Amino acid sequence: MTACGRRWRRVGLAAAVVLTASCNGSPPRARVLPGPDAPGPVDPQDAQCRSKARDPGRVTLHRLNRAEYDNTVRDLLGDTGSPARDFPPDDHGFGFDNNADVLSMSPLLMEKYSHAAQALVEAAWARGAFGACVLDPAQPEPCARELLKTFARRAWRRPVTNEEVERLVAFVTLARQHGDAPEVGVKLALRSVLVSPHFLFRVELDPAPASTAPHPVSDLELASRLSYFLWSSMPDEALLQVAEGGHLHEPEVLEAQVRRMLADPRARALVDNFAGQWLYTRALDSAQPVSRYGFDEPLREAMRQEMQLVFQEFVTGDHRLKDLLDAPFTYVNDRLAAHYGLPRPGTPAMTRVELTGHPERAGLFGKGSLLTVTANPDRTSPVKRGVWVLEQLLCKAPPPPPPDAGGLAPAVDPTLNIKARMAEHRANPGCSGCHTLMDPLGFGMENFDPVGRWRTKEEGGATVDSSGELPGGKTFQGIVEMRAVVKQDPDLSACMTRHLLTYALGRGAEEEDRCTVRDISQQAEARGGRLTDYILAIVRSDAFLRRRGEAEGPKP
Repeated sequence: MTACGRRWRRVGLAAAVVLTASCNGSPPRARVLPGPDAPGPVDPQDAQCRSKARDPGRVTLHRLNRAEYDNTVRDLLGDTGSPARDFPPDDHGFGFDNNADVLSMSPLLMEKYSHAAQALVEAAWARGAFGACVLDPAQPEPCARELLKTFARRAWRRPVTNEEVERLVAFVTLARQHGDAPEVGVKLALRSVLVSPHFLFRVELDPAPASTAPHPVSDLELASRLSYFLWSSMPDEALLQVAEGGHLHEPEVLEAQVRRMLADPRARALVDNFAGQWLYTRALDSAQPVSRYGFDEPLREAMRQEMQLVFQEFVTGDHRLKDLLDAPFTYVNDRLAAHYGLPRPGTPAMTRVELTGHPERAGLFGKGSLLTVTANPDRTSPVKRGVWVLEQLLCKAPPPPPPDAGGLAPAVDPTLNIKARMAEHRANPGCSGCHTLMDPLGFGMENFDPVGRWRTKEEGGATVDSSGELPGGKTFQGIVEMRAVVKQDPDLSACMTRHLLTYALGRGAEEEDRCTVRDISQQAEARGGRLTDYILAIVRSDAFLRRRGEAEGPKP
């Protein structure tokens, strides 16, 4: 049993259920909560959040990950060669590869940075990407000084001091002393800019590093927080100038910049890097269904583009973020439409189509990419699919399995459907707590085979049973009713906030961020619940605008 792989923060499902169960064999217990319109006492957690001061936390010195590096050199130098594809893979923390705590620096990576810097500078120099001034062989310093000052300001995402500029210009003097042309020294200086910690890391300074008193990040630090959140890249000139003028903390200015940046094509980074990890679209690259399902590279690419194009509408459109669960449209080409059993649009290009008459395909749970990556290569996995819903949409990850659970597996009987075969897990005292929570959600997606095709019979001939009963007695029949249950869950908004905040900050949203998550969620929903509303609520929060130092530990 592979389902109970991570700790849960708290459990419960449906609008009226809080489950208190574990994988220790205890039967699940549920208590019914009043609906949102029912009278009742004030939630003590709400009262606690209203009276509690917010801790903005702190972000570790943040190394650019591979996507951020590639996007930054693209915007800095016009390079689209993706040099970071040759770098070692980035580690993940809290579900994302931009978590500063796990972005370490190795000797191998530093060597890769050095080689990349040399190649980038040579290519950009050949294109004339460093400005129009001409190096005078007799007196190259004035031109070099202006060139390097301009480049370092953009690369380091802040104004540079005269002392820093002169240290860079010294490379030109050094080259001349060795009989080399001035451009040799300028190129060395440019390379040094690209291997500097000021380029490779997003640096945020605490006036009193050992103080836990919150303080605002500087306008320039805020500009980088904002650009790497929305673009996975450096601030552009417009954002940098606002920050240098000291106006970025002004609410109206900040909101205007957010809206401008979301309308920019560079906001595609939210699709590739946030949604790509939150919705598991990136995992499609490694999916390898067995050959009998007819899965091939054109189908893989169509599935990937479908999810990306749908999410892109939530970045630029007027859809509520919760409507990701049941959006009545999608994007298909002829190949993907045939795979889904939808009318073909008559083109190999991805085309927006309404899902009238096909409610099973609406929203996330009808997308082939998600269904494929949450299945096994040769069969569906209600456990994987159920855990995905719990972790990515409801933040209710199950606890670890008991030590002796590894050998348990559903009995292989082709005359039984998978729901009947997995009944052993739910009956086993060591597994019932987890599987009572996970399995029903996965069963709700059982009409989709391992590559997302609709079916009413399993491969062995057994009839698919996509009904489920959740802790507390809530029941559903099939995917349409199941997704309605998930969409109505009171923790959905907070969980989406938690993932987006984790990505925005580059650190985990911990238990001490609970009130911040609650505030952001409520503010976003009150303003309309669109992705833009969530983003604006995040960038206005203390967690995004402020930070603190870290108290010194005891001396050894």
